[in-house]
Formats: sequence, structure tokens, C-alpha cells
Amino acid sequence: MSRPTGRVLTLLELLQSGGTRTVAELADRLGVEGRTVRRYVDQLIDLDVPVESVRGRYGGYRLAPGYRLPPLMLSDDEALAVLLGLVAGRRAGLTTTERTANETASAKIRRVLPKHIARRLDTLLEVLAFTDQPGELDHPDAGLLLTVADAVRHRRPVSIRYTDRDGRRSERTLHPYGIVAHAGRWYVTGQDAQAGEERTFRLDRVEAARALPGSFDTPVGPAPAERVLSGFATARYRHEVTLRIHGTVEQIRAHLPAAVASLEEPEPEPEPGAGAEPGAGQDPAAEHWLRVELRVQRLDWLPRVLASLDRPFVIERPDELRGLVVALADRLTSHARRA
Repeated sequence: MSRPTGRVLTLLELLQSGGTRTVAELADRLGVEGRTVRRYVDQLIDLDVPVESVRGRYGGYRLAPGYRLPPLMLSDDEALAVLLGLVAGRRAGLTTTERTANETASAKIRRVLPKHIARRLDTLLEVLAFTDQPGELDHPDAGLLLTVADAVRHRRPVSIRYTDRDGRRSERTLHPYGIVAHAGRWYVTGQDAQAGEERTFRLDRVEAARALPGSFDTPVGPAPAERVLSGFATARYRHEVTLRIHGTVEQIRAHLPAAVASLEEPEPEPEPGAGAEPGAGQDPAAEHWLRVELRVQRLDWLPRVLASLDRPFVIERPDELRGLVVALADRLTSHARRA
């Protein structure tokens, strides 16, 4: 919910408490100027809320006698969408006041939910994970999301009809490990029974899902969010890129996050005559050569990323990337000379 919309609703709540409120009082309570209060009042009038203007020394605004805001009625899909938006908002760096408002709004909606929807929502929140880049999430299909969440919670296989990015449709049996929100989309990660491999599927590409009899054991390993990010980094794309970059993990991850690249520290060779085991006494925060692998559809954006790293690097493959980096260096040199 945007701040102006939230303030308009707060204005309505203040007016509903009864009596006449002065412009100065409303401006102070809302933290805005008087002319902004008048604009918010106009918005309420446009919504057919009967706000009356009271003239005189103690004038201001009040609601017409007998007016009450009708009760909030949400469908199951609407309630789920609102609550998921509030949950995602808690990860967006809210201030203390905003976080309090978020939590109280969640509690109010949950109190009026039917018990069966509330239970299924609790199940969803148990299995839901967010990456460090949740983004502004799209609106999920409530039935689909709750069905998959129930399968995750109770470790039940689920049959899904899926359309991949090339438009190919298939029906798969999935052992779902978790639901993950990342970069504005919802994903389910788990074991594709037919392929015998771990896969990640976008939920907006799942046409239908139904629980199957039986159960499965979730393997020990990374959490669902980490599995999704790892899957992105190792997905099949047009180009496979291998680099060696001299720096720290933190320096590299600032430009090539886990969703884009996998990072592996090569085994260091012991110095001649040194009796210590390889890697002994190394500071993990120190700069050293790290192997970085990416799978990408296009290469044209990588030279700018490598330049912004400002660290020594070696391109092991592909040769095409070397040519693009040299071309960028030549353009920069040419621009610098003209300046």
C-alpha cells in the first residue's frame, strides 16, 4: 500500500471517530500540509464518502451523520494476496512505525479469515522462504499456492502441468522441498521424479497442481532459497563462462550474486619447501584467485561488470568474451584521448 493511500485511509478513520476535525489537527496527525489534507478529502468525496466541510472559527471536516464504512469483505484470493504482500513488506526495510502497522494489519485480517483458510495460510507461511532480493511480488493463484504449500508441509508428491520458457508443455511429478519468493516471482523447488534431478519451477507457469498419494523424504542439504539461487546459477544457457578473479568473496558477490554466478575457491598450491598443508592459515577474507562460472544467454553485459569490479581477472572461456572486453577497453581509451 502506497503512503498517500495509507494516509487517506487514516484520514477516514480519524473522521469516523466522530466530531469535527480541524485542518490543522488532521495535518498534524497525518504529517502533511493543510492543502494535502484538502486533497485527501477530495479523494474521499470522489469515493462517495460524505465528508462535510464545517465553516467558522472551529470549523474543519466531519462525516455526515449516520455514515459508517461498510465491513471489509475479502475473497480467499484477495485475503491471501494482501497477507502475502504484508509478509513480503516486512523484508523491505520498514521503519519501526511501518512494521508495527504491518503487523497489526496482518492480525486484523487473520482474525476474520475462515478457519480452514487460516490453517492453510499458516501452512504456507511455514514453508515460504525469501531470497535477499524478493522484489515486488506478482499476484499468485491462491489455490495453486496453497496446494503446493500443503504438499511441501506434509511431504506429499504433487502432479503439476507446466509450460517451460520455450512454450513446451508437460506433466510432471514433483517432490516439493519449498516455495521461494525471488525478484518478484514465486518458485517451487524440489525433485523432478521423472528426471531424477532437482529442479526449480516458476509457479506462474504451473497451470494446475494436485496432491498425489504417498510421501517422500526431504534430503539434507541447502535450504530452498539457496537451492533456487544455485539452480539459477547453473541453468542451461547459450554461453558457459569461466573466469578467475583476484579478490575477496564479498567483492565479487557485490557484482556477481549467487543467482547469477557460482563461485569456487581453487585449491592453493603449497609454496616450495613449505611443510604446511595447502590452504593452512589462509585468511578467508583475504584477496586471492577465485574461480567464477556463469551460464548466460548474452555476453554483452559482462565486460561492463568486469570493469566495475576493478579487480584483476582472467577469462578462461569463451574467446568471444575476450574480444568484447578488448573492444570495451579500446572504446574507453578512445574516449579518454578525445577528452
